[in-house]
Amino acid sequence: MNSLRLAHRSCSFLLYRSFPCWNNVQSASVNTCMYEIPPDFSDVEYPEKNKLPIMPKVPLNTSNRKPQPFPKRAIDMRGPELIHNRLIHKQFGVMALTGGELLFGHFEVIRNVINRKMDPKTMFAIWRVDPPWKPISRKSQGKRMGGGKSPIHHYSTPVKAGRIIFEMGGKTEFRLVKRLLVEVVSKLPFQAALVSQDILEKEMEYKKQRESRNINPFNFEYMIKNNMAGSDKWVSRYDRHWYGKFQ
Repeated sequence: MNSLRLAHRSCSFLLYRSFPCWNNVQSASVNTCMYEIPPDFSDVEYPEKNKLPIMPKVPLNTSNRKPQPFPKRAIDMRGPELIHNRLIHKQFGVMALTGGELLFGHFEVIRNVINRKMDPKTMFAIWRVDPPWKPISRKSQGKRMGGGKSPIHHYSTPVKAGRIIFEMGGKTEFRLVKRLLVEVVSKLPFQAALVSQDILEKEMEYKKQRESRNINPFNFEYMIKNNMAGSDKWVSRYDRHWYGKFQ
């Protein structure tokens, strides 16, 4: 029996040495079976313009009145975004993780990065935020304090946490768009993250499972509602609404 096994091994070794391409044929046949099926882009809808348009630096004044200064209103950047927090085209985008402001220069940086490096034949990008509309006042250099409200220096767009800044889509995959989104995220003035429809759905499912499986009643919300540790004296008024999730 052992002699037959040795003979079989010697014959296989001789065949391998005489036909060196046999191993390559076997490996090629195995690799062809591991190719993935390409995704279906039949339901992709393209907008009228594939590229990001230029945002106006100053809002259009339809009346003859002079633009009036605006209060700071930090509440415009506080809390979560409740409306524009989902992807319209259900593909890819950039979402703000904290509140902040977008200036005209930030819009131009995003537009230049996306429009120059994406393929307009297969991709598209759309804005999900308004153009700069909030006037920001600033005194000139060397001027003394007082004298009333300062004149308007520039305009900005306040953004809340969870707001979608812009979307990308088309006949493309996430691995091809990722490098563009990462470059844009690194240049924003606040914390942001690149998201896709799958990422948002998994995040929502994870939050629901976490709330349903939590058996510990002593969380931050329970502590504030029951005035534990004298929380009414030191807790912020914003924590009474969002319970420490947003500032």
